[in-house]
Formats: sequence, C-alpha cells, structure tokens
Amino acid sequence: MIQTGAQRALFESIDSTNAEAARRAASGDYGPVWLRAEHQSAGRGRRGRSWLSAPGNLFLTYLGHTQRPPAEIALLGFSAGLALVEVFEAHLGTSRARLKWPNDVLLDGKKAAGILLESGAAQSGGHWFALGLGVNLAAAPSGLDREVSALGDTMAQPPKAGAVQDAFIPRVTHWAERLAREGFAPLRLAWLARAHGLGGLIHTEQSGTRLEGIFEDLSPRGELCLRTARSATLVAISAGDVYFPESMHEGG
Repeated sequence: MIQTGAQRALFESIDSTNAEAARRAASGDYGPVWLRAEHQSAGRGRRGRSWLSAPGNLFLTYLGHTQRPPAEIALLGFSAGLALVEVFEAHLGTSRARLKWPNDVLLDGKKAAGILLESGAAQSGGHWFALGLGVNLAAAPSGLDREVSALGDTMAQPPKAGAVQDAFIPRVTHWAERLAREGFAPLRLAWLARAHGLGGLIHTEQSGTRLEGIFEDLSPRGELCLRTARSATLVAISAGDVYFPESMHEGG
C-alpha cells in the first residue's frame, strides 16, 4: 500500500499534514506523496485531539490509494509503529522505545510519537488513506495531562526531522509490504515483542465505559485482547483509550 519512490513535498508551515492529505484526496489527488511540514498550526491526533507541534519535531503524512479493504488499511498503523520503534532503536538501542496500543510510541514509558490513520472512499474506486505521524525529536510539549518525552531528552544532539523521515520511509515500506504479502501475522508478533504493558493489568475506556483486565494479546484484526475477571475468554477491544497502573492519567 505504500509505494516506493513516492514524491515528497515540504511545507514551511501548514495547518496539518493530514488535513492537506484530506484536501488533496477530496480533489481527486491520491498521491502517492509524502507530506512533511516544518511547522503545524493545527496538528491533530486521534479522535480530533490537538497535537502540539514544537519546532524541530517531525510532522509527516503519506497519502496513497489502494484497493485493499478498510480493515486491512487500518493495520498500517502497526506498520508505522514498528518502523518508528526501529528508528528509535537505531539511536538508543533496544528496550527503551515501546509500543502502546493502538497508535503511540513510548520512550522510557512516556509518549514520544503518535500515529493518525485516516481513509475514505476514492472517486475512482478503492480508498485513499493518509498515514500521519508526529514525532518528538527536539522537544516534547509541556503542560499536558500525560507524561511525554522526546529524543532530545536522551541525546545531546537529536536527529533532524529530514533524517528521521529518510530512516522511517524504507522501514515502514518494508512492514507495509510484509502486511500485503504475508498478512498481519508477522507484524503482530513483532509488535507484541515491543508492546508496553503486555502481561500486566490495564484498563480501557470508550464512551464512558471502563474495562479492566490483563493485556494478553493482539487479535488477528489488531484488537487489544484482555483477560477480565468476569470473562472466561479474552475480550477483544477494537477502540478506546488505554491506561496503565503506573500512569493512570495517561490517555491514548
């Protein structure tokens, strides 16, 4: 679904790279193109939450088109998460960067990157999709209700946004190709190997409904699987915010 050799566009300032992708798709332009901004005035996260765009960080979106079904498009978020963790590992070694379901990368347990995947029906058939990410490189925003971090907190000289883009693109392309060729199974195993909180107690919240249990697995559809005290079988969660005991104020 992610094509090699896609064009690249760089904006000095824009509202958000995902918003630009949606505008292009609405006009019938489905890329493929990588959209990067040095500054975002209205960055967005999942469920319409704002993403504070500090200077020196990475704001990047891939706009593409596919005939694959929406359920498979949704799994691209796992490809992006794995690729980002691999970029972090290249700078910091293993174990410090972890994946938080469904769409975050944590650094030493604190949020350092978020992924936003959006899609819609294309005028020509199939679907367009925008795979966006915001990565804290130079600095993490302050004044939030959750703990956040940046590569700059752990390195004297964090990498530049363009360099991280160059490192990320071949990695996410690799995982997207494996998804298309082999299905979700290899991504699921690689994601679980880097999952934050696996085997521990967590709780999820969606539309005011809270569910607590042991985080045991990912389903073949990418759902979070919990073992609860009330159910003899695993409960699959398709959407929601995840909270950990050590940081109960942390949202998804």
